[in-house]
Amino acid sequence: MDIKLVARKNNENTIIDLKNTKIGEGFFTIIAGPCSVENKEVINEIAHFLSELGIKIMRGGVFKPRTSPYSFQGLGKKGLEYLKLAAEKYNLKIITEALDEDSLRLVNECADIIQIGSRNAQNYGLLRKVGKLNKPVLLKRGFMMTIEEFLYSAEYIAYEGNKNIILCERGIRTFETKTRNTLDISAIPILKKETHLPIIIDPSHAAGRRDIIPYLIKASLAVGSHGVMVEIHPQPEKALSDGKQSMKFKEFEKTIKEIRELADVLEVKIK
Repeated sequence: MDIKLVARKNNENTIIDLKNTKIGEGFFTIIAGPCSVENKEVINEIAHFLSELGIKIMRGGVFKPRTSPYSFQGLGKKGLEYLKLAAEKYNLKIITEALDEDSLRLVNECADIIQIGSRNAQNYGLLRKVGKLNKPVLLKRGFMMTIEEFLYSAEYIAYEGNKNIILCERGIRTFETKTRNTLDISAIPILKKETHLPIIIDPSHAAGRRDIIPYLIKASLAVGSHGVMVEIHPQPEKALSDGKQSMKFKEFEKTIKEIRELADVLEVKIK
């Protein structure tokens, strides 16, 4: 069967309208925040920093799917409370990941965008569940998925009635060892030809190292993506998860300034 609901044919570009910001064609939306919500103080510091930069959407993991069962698994419900309080204080929208039906119920109550991570990108039961909700869903590409499989996963969500879907390219697994994953930058123009859904990039999980992330952010803007989702932390060396790929405040601020200048040249609105 052909991909129907998320296919570009006979469909106008989907624009996700969050009232204080938009995601879709003509916009380049910046989403940033820590890999994990660690405590109330750090998430408030990050929220304040983002608000000062004019960024409207904050990410933060509270239910963490880790490769090792001994790694930090997130604060769960308490982390959601910290995330929501910080977002409300600084007038930010939030995105966080749901792992299963139990966490989906909690995330749906608090988040403005529900994230389905790469490990669950082909969890069709969970995809059907978010498809029944009236809330934007950010679907990450699985690290072993083809573009066609990625679109079929989005189709599962749309089939249940929810077409407010954001696709996220976050790198695929190859034989390369210099990065955590290989960012498939060519997927962006291909997806833009094949689907009406907005497409953003997660350069943090693609790179696994902060030193090249500014270049990947600029490349994502140049290739036509609709935004980026970046991990930042005030002290990455002390982060409880993914510190090596979390940008420091000063380097993130510098990068944002540079891409705003590039966006002016490309006539794209930074959100």
